Amino acid sequence: MTNNQKLLAWVDEMTTLCQPDDVVWFDGSKEQQDQILEDLKKRDAIITLNQDKLPNCYLFRSHVSDVARVEERTFIASASEEDAGPTNNWYEPTALKEKMHALYSGSMKGRTLYVIPFCMGPIDSPSSRIGVQITDSPYVVLNMKIMARTGQPVLDRLGDDGFFVPCLHSVGYPLTDGKEDVAWPCAPMEEKYIAHFPETREIWSYGSGYGGNALLGKKCLALRIASVMARDEGWMAEHMLILKLTNPEGEVRHICAAFPSACGKTNLAMLVPSLSGWKVETIGDDIAWLHIGKDGRLYAINPENGFFGVAPGTSMRSNPNAIKTIGKNTIFTNVALTDDNEVWWEGLSPAPEHLIDWQGQDWTRESGTRAAHPNSRFTAPAAQCPTIAPDWQAPEGVPIDAILFGGRRPSTIPLVYESFNWQHGVFLGSIMGSEVTAAIISDQLGKVRRDPFAMLPFIGYHVADYIQHWLDMAKLTDESKLPKIYSVNWFRKDEDGQFIWPGYGENIRVLEWIFERTAGQAGAKKTAIGNVPNIKDLNTAGLNVSNEDVDTLLDIDKDAWLTEAQSIRAHFDSYGQKMPQVLYDELQGLEDRLNDMD
Repeated sequence: MTNNQKLLAWVDEMTTLCQPDDVVWFDGSKEQQDQILEDLKKRDAIITLNQDKLPNCYLFRSHVSDVARVEERTFIASASEEDAGPTNNWYEPTALKEKMHALYSGSMKGRTLYVIPFCMGPIDSPSSRIGVQITDSPYVVLNMKIMARTGQPVLDRLGDDGFFVPCLHSVGYPLTDGKEDVAWPCAPMEEKYIAHFPETREIWSYGSGYGGNALLGKKCLALRIASVMARDEGWMAEHMLILKLTNPEGEVRHICAAFPSACGKTNLAMLVPSLSGWKVETIGDDIAWLHIGKDGRLYAINPENGFFGVAPGTSMRSNPNAIKTIGKNTIFTNVALTDDNEVWWEGLSPAPEHLIDWQGQDWTRESGTRAAHPNSRFTAPAAQCPTIAPDWQAPEGVPIDAILFGGRRPSTIPLVYESFNWQHGVFLGSIMGSEVTAAIISDQLGKVRRDPFAMLPFIGYHVADYIQHWLDMAKLTDESKLPKIYSVNWFRKDEDGQFIWPGYGENIRVLEWIFERTAGQAGAKKTAIGNVPNIKDLNTAGLNVSNEDVDTLLDIDKDAWLTEAQSIRAHFDSYGQKMPQVLYDELQGLEDRLNDMD
């Protein structure tokens, strides 16, 4: 337990507000987990999977209204609307707390209130931060045990007067007036609130039990609140994977990469290289916290302890290491169930003749519907990943040599190009765009939206101030010690709508060029948009891609880029007067160079 009086007082206050039947401090023990599982089984809220094939693995099915992040119900309740900026939903903090306070009142009647102390980052890392989540969701407890370091070791680090981020969560389904419990309790959409209070470092979530809406250490703390803390304290909280790349000679580089949700971060983090002698190891697949080290370089830690991955499309072909990771001790959500009590989703393997779909209904190949939800998930311990790096929990983090930005773009954006310098690299991050995926509830699926640094839904303050913070990082060290920055695009298509680049393990060929560029070895040609590899600079030996295809992948289409530049200008203008002028200067430089092209 703890003698931290601030924590004890907060728990008492929230217990009085929410009025649970019982209070349990989660210590992370197997005994507590087993009790939670038994309680869930008794009310048919969990499915035990085939324990011979999937030991200690379980399946949950959510309510049809509670399947993804809900951006329209996610709020930044900063003291002033200006601080939230144009990309966030702002709510006046006092008014929001009054509204949510009324919702929380009695919200846990008939339920158990769990107190989950959790640490984002290794327990012994000076870069880690502590949160404490109160929740009435057993599903959240089981997932948080996987996704963060939890229990008594966290309280020991917190001590009697340590700082923590208070995270209050309720599914919003009190068991009053004879109301029966359901397998997946949640509130109606209009009562869902995912609220962040940046100045007071608080998170309040009500009405949803799913993913980033409810696992408050993830997007809420590790990105939205942490981004504000990082701005104030001189570090960075980013939506990035971290990988360790070793060449055949044993030389090592560490790479961070920012892609929007469901655009291949986990696949790249666990890459199986197609080139002999190369090795990829995993530090993290979703979030990176970056600090300037004593030597002036940028170091990254993975604040998470597990993977909360998108299941559809994950297979032995696309990501064999993910498949091996989720073979035990894993929670599956909204995937399909086979007749042998195993899991299935689109892209895993050929569809069986019969399944139980994610809504619990019979499904056959003739059903004409998806058996698994497009945003169905697996939650698995990172330590189980076959490619997890031995130093993935190094307290000081790992030194970053390169940063990649990428998204799903069927045209215009080449396979890879390098920024001219840090400022130009920030420009590349600020203009990222991608097709909208099923990781959010949206009516814009398939359309391109700008997603600066893959952080659009996750910046806890004004987007222009966030971009300025990226620029300001160069003032904290010698710029020559900062990582090189690249844009990548695995998703360019031909005239028939087919992907030109094979992707998956072949992406090592792009990483090889980046590795060699950081060593000052590989060649490139300076173009209007950045430094692009020549065909001879990219290792395509043994690859079933013609020189004409590689030409297309690396092509800079002047007219397409001039149209892109117009779109970028409108994108910048939408951020208002706070947008850094130097990025307009970079845009003007791009247009000038394009107009000078033959």
